[in-house]
Amino acid sequence: MEHAGELFASAGPTGRSLPAGSFTLLNPCQPSKIVALWNNFQALAAKLGKAAPAHPLFLLKPASCVIGPGEAIRRPRAYAGKIAFEGELGIVIGRKCKDVTVAEAADYIFGYTCVNDVTAAEVLNENPDFAQWCRSKGYDTFGCIGPAIATEFNWAAAKVSTRLDGVQRQSYPLADMIIPPDQLVSLISHDMTLLPGDVIAVGTSLGVGSMKDDSTVEVQIEGIGVLTNKLHGTAG
Repeated sequence: MEHAGELFASAGPTGRSLPAGSFTLLNPCQPSKIVALWNNFQALAAKLGKAAPAHPLFLLKPASCVIGPGEAIRRPRAYAGKIAFEGELGIVIGRKCKDVTVAEAADYIFGYTCVNDVTAAEVLNENPDFAQWCRSKGYDTFGCIGPAIATEFNWAAAKVSTRLDGVQRQSYPLADMIIPPDQLVSLISHDMTLLPGDVIAVGTSLGVGSMKDDSTVEVQIEGIGVLTNKLHGTAG
């Protein structure tokens, strides 16, 4: 169904349906930043031997890294190392959000989307004195989001499935999340202002792995859809 108007203010259905194949899906929002969490699932924390955090542990991925469904993930020039996929749930902010309470947080969540938090794994610890979280995860095309935003979504009953070239590599329940969405929005809003369209990637769980050039990654969350992107190597 076609909609018209500003996504977070006045969008509404026009009553017109578009036939399949007559349009291309873009990233469903244009965040000013992606707030990407680390160590926010019980199963992965247990495997890594990490204590559950009391406050979200996060990094920022820049707006310039964002791509949508079907767009190519592009290997950075001069980087020949491992590139990892991370299938995640993304919280999409719908209103300017600052210092909100947990009880208020739901009013600031527009909906949910799928995220592939792509990482140049060997860049992360390239310098032993300073972990390169933002650099390793902030390259152009390393923030895949889509294919849609689900505004009515029961996250606690859903799971994330990630497939690499058709083989399932991740399958984990979102109910295993350590800090849930409402609490994440509240706590992060006390650290920074969240703007309409910003995405909080809630973190990943077991099964993260590397992908070779020309491989395809699908992140699926029932109730949202399937986010599909292919890794392209550098040309020349």
